[in-house]
Amino acid sequence: MNENEAETGPERRSDAFAELMALAEAAKPTFWGFLGCELAHAERGKAIVSLEVRPEHLNLARIVHGGVLASLLDNAMGLVVILECPGEKTVTTQLNVHYLQSAGLGEIRCEALLIHKSRRTLTMQGRIVDNKGELLAWGSGTFRRVT
Repeated sequence: MNENEAETGPERRSDAFAELMALAEAAKPTFWGFLGCELAHAERGKAIVSLEVRPEHLNLARIVHGGVLASLLDNAMGLVVILECPGEKTVTTQLNVHYLQSAGLGEIRCEALLIHKSRRTLTMQGRIVDNKGELLAWGSGTFRRVT
């Protein structure tokens, strides 16, 4: 078995899945869990996080609060950063959100992708869609490794 097969073989995938599930479990008592984020998919460079919108996620206009969407983007992009930099501390240094459409109750999903990585920073992009696939918001974020 060569080096590439070891990284992508069934045992390596099983270990990575177990690590992701442990990470998702550890996140439950944090803001991730308070918000209601659920890990839908993750692999190196990409993550999908879902959120079942509850009444407390809505603003007075009865639509999803913009802060919820921003937090979902930050959480999904941050998860990709954690996968790219295991064991390292990282922080969000910039978050840009473009709100396109409103949503109410129901499931929303955020897909986050790594678009650039340097020695100290990672640049991400993310998209939030509703359960019909309609684009609600998109954003970008920059994360920095800290010592």
